[in-house]
Amino acid sequence: MLNRQRFEDMGFIKNAIIGIALYEGIKYLTKKNALGISKLDQIKEQAPEWLDKAKEVTADIKDGRIPQV
Repeated sequence: MLNRQRFEDMGFIKNAIIGIALYEGIKYLTKKNALGISKLDQIKEQAPEWLDKAKEVTADIKDGRIPQV
């Protein structure tokens, strides 16, 4: 019975650590810099470019060429 309590405590601690990590990650991504732009805003701006590059690479692979990244 004592061992079961330890495992339950470890589960609580593990979940608490995961929750803290998620909170800090979201806080980092949404923190505004001096220009008022967050990391998440930068990712949103660059996503279309990344999608276009991924489509080009996919087309190259399908055509049997080595992708030029």
